Amino acid sequence: MTATRSFRRIAALVATAAITITACGGDDPTLSGYERTPAPEVGGIVLPNLTDGGSDFAMRANPGELLLVYFGYTNCPDYCPTTMSDVKLARNELDDELDARLDIAMVTIDPDRDLELLPAYVGGFMADGIALGTAEAGALADAAAPFGAAYSVEEAEDGGEPIVGHSTSLYAVDENGTLVLTWPFGVGIEELATDFEILLDRVDDA
Repeated sequence: MTATRSFRRIAALVATAAITITACGGDDPTLSGYERTPAPEVGGIVLPNLTDGGSDFAMRANPGELLLVYFGYTNCPDYCPTTMSDVKLARNELDDELDARLDIAMVTIDPDRDLELLPAYVGGFMADGIALGTAEAGALADAAAPFGAAYSVEEAEDGGEPIVGHSTSLYAVDENGTLVLTWPFGVGIEELATDFEILLDRVDDA
């Protein structure tokens, strides 16, 4: 499947998901992200963990924790570094106990250039960051679709750098592998930190 066809297929899923998005914050108006109904189940997705020698990594948080997931690429000039930096700064707003219950995983949508580079890239933002990636186009598309993440990587006509496009949302996944919240790009650092606290409180109450 070409990058364009893959992008269109996943973009169609994004459009479908948008129909079932609850109002921002869902049942809790203090949340800055949004919930989807029904909540996507992503725990069955497994990708190679590039920070751990390519071992299998399932898209689910450790018990009592949350997993943040972002689809991007290392050559991104704006959205990716901004999102990763915002997550870092939001985590800095939390006390150490809460921060220790958050993991961040970045999935590369540009594996041809990123598989070797991504661990250092993610680690440059957060030392405990997890780099995920696969050279199998089908596996990457299958991983992105349930999240509603869309992307396209195409060769430039002049032979220059590839032309890359991607959606820019950040996702939160619980220990059951349920996608519990989606943040659009541009949510503020304080708002992210508040949402992290609310979601971790929900984990405690579950």
